[in-house]
Amino acid sequence: MAYIQIPDDEKGYKLDLFCVPKHYEEDLDQVIIPHGLIMDRTERLARDIVRDMGGHHIVALCVLKGGYTFFADLLDYIKALNQNSDKSVPLTVDFIRLKSYCNDQSTNIVKVIGGDELSTLNGKDIVETGRTMETLLSLLSECNPKMVKVVSLLVKRTPRSSGYRPDCEFCCVLCVSCMPSHR
Repeated sequence: MAYIQIPDDEKGYKLDLFCVPKHYEEDLDQVIIPHGLIMDRTERLARDIVRDMGGHHIVALCVLKGGYTFFADLLDYIKALNQNSDKSVPLTVDFIRLKSYCNDQSTNIVKVIGGDELSTLNGKDIVETGRTMETLLSLLSECNPKMVKVVSLLVKRTPRSSGYRPDCEFCCVLCVSCMPSHR
């Protein structure tokens, strides 16, 4: 699947070109990925998922908390495609929470909180080193799912990466130096 890669020296766009909430203005220097680009890529990803699933039932598993907004937008597009198409894809939603950080530091220990039905689609916001996702995939494999596809809004390039890459690379790849100070 195609993705957009943001170069390390990306300058972004000036803030005065966008509607930026007042409480973010002091924390931001520029906009690297405009909202419209994210929404367009999310819609395209939904189309690709519906096409690739070929009518098979999707169990959409959202990795909380960071993936929630992207996940909700992705599901809205999938639902719209289901309503406006001659064929639809059955869809069930579940949530899981993974914890691998303590005070903004990776612990290298992944704790699973919640989630019952673990089958076919994971929505996660940023795949950082890949270790957390590899642990989740290992847990999912114990449930013998028919298929597992990982969808990610962002993939961060980092020297600590385990080499893991999502199946459906969505929007872009960011280098560590492009990431804002808060998640």
